[in-house]
Amino acid sequence: MDRIRKRLLWIGTAIAATLAFGTLGFVIIDDFPWFDAFYMTLTTVLTVGYGEIHPLGTAGRIFNSVLLLVGVTVILLAMGAITQTLLELELNQFFGKRRNKNMIDKLKGHYILCGYGRVGRGAAAELIAAGAPFVVIDSSEERVERAMKAGLLAVVADATRDEVLRDVGIERAKGLIATLGTDADNLFLTMTAKTLNPLLHLSARVAEETTEPKMRRAGATFVFAPYVSTGHRMAQALLKPHVLQFLDYTMQDGERANAGIEQIRIEPGSTFSHKTIREIAERKGSEVVLLALRRSSGKMIYNPGEDVKLSGGDYLIVMGEPSGLDRLEKLLGEMGETASA
Repeated sequence: MDRIRKRLLWIGTAIAATLAFGTLGFVIIDDFPWFDAFYMTLTTVLTVGYGEIHPLGTAGRIFNSVLLLVGVTVILLAMGAITQTLLELELNQFFGKRRNKNMIDKLKGHYILCGYGRVGRGAAAELIAAGAPFVVIDSSEERVERAMKAGLLAVVADATRDEVLRDVGIERAKGLIATLGTDADNLFLTMTAKTLNPLLHLSARVAEETTEPKMRRAGATFVFAPYVSTGHRMAQALLKPHVLQFLDYTMQDGERANAGIEQIRIEPGSTFSHKTIREIAERKGSEVVLLALRRSSGKMIYNPGEDVKLSGGDYLIVMGEPSGLDRLEKLLGEMGETASA
């Protein structure tokens, strides 16, 4: 885009300089009034052929001949540059869309982020930190351009339309995040997405608390009210500052993270299935803390005892420093599946 702006600036400067040169020349050489000099320059450069406004002397005609050669050359070059610019824009747009389409078609087990506003950008940052593949959908060209400048895969479209969701591979997607501008749009998006992929995990944003039960009935797995959550955190910062500090300590992103919370699924038939917490603790060491166990039935057990047996489909909720979590993930290898909580 910078190259195109520079080219257009060059075209405008060249045309303005030519018109200024011709106008000044007619004023000095043949004593034309300023407007008549400009009009004479314009008709000469554009080769309109209206003839001389005022009679020209020999010096004036020589100047007019030079102006004609220079002006026509500048105009032709400008027209060529403008044509080239338009072609480049069309081709870049065509091949950009085609490249995006090819990349989206290869996605599997990805996430679809609908809306790239303030909440959407926060969700994108978390997905990037987790290394999760995702595609952004937003109806605003400006927001999509911002996402693409950040290196994200993004498309300009209406996320509530069936064909748009199919184009970004909703049948192959693992989850969808709905952060559109209104509760009505997010509710309609949730219903549409769940119809196209009933197994989809869906996280939706709501502005009004009264919309939350409707969103859950529509099929949203998780529902968040940013304004309510912010109010709770502001109060907790005063009432329970140490608790909030601990949560922030474990939820920081990227390079600032001192500790993280992960969920690890116990696959059916793995060597961890039907073993106790004690047996896993003997192998994982003390670098990782086991916070909870989520049964495949949905029951959550906080701080499970060492004699509790695991089953296929259970999730271990663990906390630790990134190095310890990485070692645990390597220990599980192909027997577990890790994802950011």
